[in-house]
Amino acid sequence: MSRHLGAAGLIALAAAAPAFAQAHDPGPNAPVSYDVSFPNAVHHEARISVTYRNLKPGTVEFRMARSSPGRYALHEFAKNVYSVSAVDGAGRPLAIERRDPYSWRVPTTGGTVTLRYTLYGDHGDGTYAQIDPTHAHLNMPATFMWAAGHDDDPIRVTFHPIDPAWKIATQLPPSAGAADTFWAPNLQYFMDSPTELSDFQLRTWKVQGNGKTYTFRLAVHSEDSAADVDHFAAMIEKLIQQHIKLFGTPPDYDFGTYTFIADYMPQISRDGMEHRNSTMISKPLSLHDGNFEQIDTVAHEFTHAWNVERLRPQGIEPFDFTRANATRSLWFAEGFTQYIGPLMVRRAGESSVDDWLDQMGETLSRVVTGPGRRYGSPQEMSLRAPFVDAATAIDATNGNIYTSYYPYGAVIALALDLELRERYKLSLDAYMRHMWRRNGMEQADYAPARPYSPRDLEDGLAELTHDPAFAKSFFDATIRGSALPDFAPLLAPAGLILRAAHPGQGWIGTSDVTAGNDGVTLDDIPSPDSPLYQAGVDRGDTLVALGNARIGTADDWTAALAPLKPGEQVMLVYRNRGGEHRVTLTAAADPTLEIVRAEATGGTLTASQQAFRDDWLGTAR
Repeated sequence: MSRHLGAAGLIALAAAAPAFAQAHDPGPNAPVSYDVSFPNAVHHEARISVTYRNLKPGTVEFRMARSSPGRYALHEFAKNVYSVSAVDGAGRPLAIERRDPYSWRVPTTGGTVTLRYTLYGDHGDGTYAQIDPTHAHLNMPATFMWAAGHDDDPIRVTFHPIDPAWKIATQLPPSAGAADTFWAPNLQYFMDSPTELSDFQLRTWKVQGNGKTYTFRLAVHSEDSAADVDHFAAMIEKLIQQHIKLFGTPPDYDFGTYTFIADYMPQISRDGMEHRNSTMISKPLSLHDGNFEQIDTVAHEFTHAWNVERLRPQGIEPFDFTRANATRSLWFAEGFTQYIGPLMVRRAGESSVDDWLDQMGETLSRVVTGPGRRYGSPQEMSLRAPFVDAATAIDATNGNIYTSYYPYGAVIALALDLELRERYKLSLDAYMRHMWRRNGMEQADYAPARPYSPRDLEDGLAELTHDPAFAKSFFDATIRGSALPDFAPLLAPAGLILRAAHPGQGWIGTSDVTAGNDGVTLDDIPSPDSPLYQAGVDRGDTLVALGNARIGTADDWTAALAPLKPGEQVMLVYRNRGGEHRVTLTAAADPTLEIVRAEATGGTLTASQQAFRDDWLGTAR
């Protein structure tokens, strides 16, 4: 069972680090040492120094990252660094040369160099840093400079909390005999180790696997009661068992621990970010106010402990902090994870079958009826990640040409799961276990020994099914191409029905609008198949009237759309850059789909359908 640990408990936990970790601790004379304090936390500043020892004569190039593990777009972390200075081992000032926005060059005669700088951070999520009087929420690439050419050097870091109540949550192993000090075997591991300093509530429990005992830690920084955190920890414990059952074995966590770092404070931004032996999860709602819906993000990110962190695509291993890291396999890495996470919540009994069907049905409808697939395959959408994964741009983009690899991959996982179950009496569980054993379990130097290529994913499916022709046809049509199967017959053996969500409802295109001083404007580019698009209406156009209804508010627009029937003609008055226009639209049938249980529609569920469903979705609730 989970239990509460205060500050003394955390110190005891750190002191109990595995002997392996203590033996490899670089100690106070580590080649690289960081020191982090927060003398101006009220203004979101940290003061950081990094010391490199045993340097050869020459120029040391200190860098700030432009990307972060788990993110696929560029992020300009250097913009938050200032007041940079450098000294040698005797404390003498050293010159600093700037040639680009991302690096600081320090000429040295060798020996020791210490660089000091101030970091500004007030965006709390999985990518950036947030510093204030309540906590320091640190994503490492957003926080720490490093010296080029020293990626393999062990690292030591000491934090100086501003409040005696603050504790430290991180996947970094503690350094023996030094309070608030941790270490990393190399730069890759250090940069993949987010850290939270705050007066969080801590829960721990043990899990057996691989002939070992692993410690799981949940650090929750929120305004929740102890009872709420206890309940959340119990939910996660059940979830972990379902994940281990699916993959067949837990990962061999490097230092015997896995840490859930959860920030549920009002100032935080919503996010979830996976790491090798931890995850950083944030949401600006407490567990209580969010009705514990944070479990969905936990389920997704914990899946990544296998799929992405160890079963890892070649394009992001090793991770390059100087550029956007691209891979064609995000439909598998992120999309299959998007499918597995909610499925684990369902099997753990933390959601109902209907809850899961509502979520999966919405995802399926969005992918099947959306226009994005005509512009690219899942592999193509994966390569667009640097343009969409929290990337920033000021110019408008065409929203019709992209389908996110998250829902796209989830729908492919659904299709493959059902095909494997019906054709081979296998499952997606079996495929993930096979890929885990094939390309994930073997690790070397805190990194995957066999990162996979797209070809490995196809070969793995052929090996599992003993049917290379099926694997090739599936990848040709669905992964290298953009075809999807007919889901209705795939769902039928589980006693599930795919049907129109709004039969009899007329549809003219996107219904999302924004009301402003100038009227109501369309938020999105309409689908190319919609009456709005074909009539020439575009994003940003002002909607004046639909039929006899004048449009002054978003509610007016919703009310005007509600009575439309398929085939009905209606006059739309709108304004665009060319002036005011009147067009006659013919409403189409609403294409939105949903998945429902056969028995909920008056049908009879057979014994074989019930058995299929239970084996797939679990029997709890």
